[in-house]
Amino acid sequence: MKWTLIIEIAKALMLARMKQTLIAATGVMFSITMFVALLGFMNGLNTMLDGLVLNRTPHIRFYNEIKPNPNQPIDQSEEFKDKLNIIRSIKPSTSRLSIHNSASIIQNLEADPRVLGVSPKIAAQVFFNVGTIDLTGIVNGIDVEKEAALFAFSDYVTVGNHEDLNQINTIILGKGAADRMLADIGDVIQVTTAQGNRVQLKVVGYFQSGLGDFDNVNSYASINTVQKMLGEPASYITDIQVKLNDFTIAPAMASELRDIYQIDADDIQTVNAQFETGTQIRSMISYAVGITLLVVSGFGIYNILNMMIYEKLDTIAILKAIGFNSSDVNRIFITIALTIGIVGGVLGLVFGFLAGLAIDQVPFETEALPTIKTFPVDYNPKYYIIGGTFSLITTYFAGFFPARKASRVDPVEIIRGK
Repeated sequence: MKWTLIIEIAKALMLARMKQTLIAATGVMFSITMFVALLGFMNGLNTMLDGLVLNRTPHIRFYNEIKPNPNQPIDQSEEFKDKLNIIRSIKPSTSRLSIHNSASIIQNLEADPRVLGVSPKIAAQVFFNVGTIDLTGIVNGIDVEKEAALFAFSDYVTVGNHEDLNQINTIILGKGAADRMLADIGDVIQVTTAQGNRVQLKVVGYFQSGLGDFDNVNSYASINTVQKMLGEPASYITDIQVKLNDFTIAPAMASELRDIYQIDADDIQTVNAQFETGTQIRSMISYAVGITLLVVSGFGIYNILNMMIYEKLDTIAILKAIGFNSSDVNRIFITIALTIGIVGGVLGLVFGFLAGLAIDQVPFETEALPTIKTFPVDYNPKYYIIGGTFSLITTYFAGFFPARKASRVDPVEIIRGK
């Protein structure tokens, strides 16, 4: 049978039950709208929360960890090396925190095509001297331009300009640390290092990452300033931070370079394993809720088509009596279901996008997240593709079983009963 005729009959059946058809299409539209808006909003939140940690986290971090030497002198002795030796209160080795030959390592890393950028860093434990009180903290010595380019440092400087750190003896305080010290922009604070060196630093800005515990203790200065504070030479570096073009290769690359450079290396997946698990769980919940909405709308279409078949048994019998076979009747009701799915799905995608735009304009301002001004929404095209595809699949199966039932109608029994 020609498809044009099948489409005309499907159209006539839908118009005959226009109210029910509109209700079914509205159900699909609402499901798709909520599916797209929910996924966009939830994944926007995930991206925002991930950014709070991942934007400031290197894909690979090289450092020297101070730990006890596994090769104790007694184990090297010929007399005791084959015996069970129990040693208590083993002290850490006297190895330095600084990375040996850091300039050559940085040069080799920058030449690696897998590497997006490299930023050296010094983490110095200090005391902020506030009157008679000493507050513990960490001053991070950074290469200002590389930190801004690779780790979005400038986005988290809420007051002041990050480039002011290029001046010697300047510091950008974490907002929590600044509040505890009541330090304003332009004030000069006194810092004492673990070695006993005292330095006066001028406050040129505030840093706020959105992680309260982090901002309470961390502050930033240039590498030259921190090296001067510690009394160390220009080659003194405690951390090498690496950003990759593809962060998924970080674990393998960290293991590879750890053996080559003979220094400790952490990758972003290992360090943030728990954080990634939380993100995956939130995404799974979003998909589960969205798919549930689509399945519920599919049951609505199934019920409506079942009712349509029950009321149109005589019409189906006449169609089969005048030459329509079971396959033709099957196609008619499948066409009805897919039409409802396509119309409802397209409208749902449009309204889902508009809902995302509306959410994106809702103000969301909090002191904990200074870089966020409105609710975050992710407009990734895959959500629209998944929503549109799933609406067609759901409506197809919602129409398949009623259509199969209609195709099995015996016209002789229906006409005899009438």
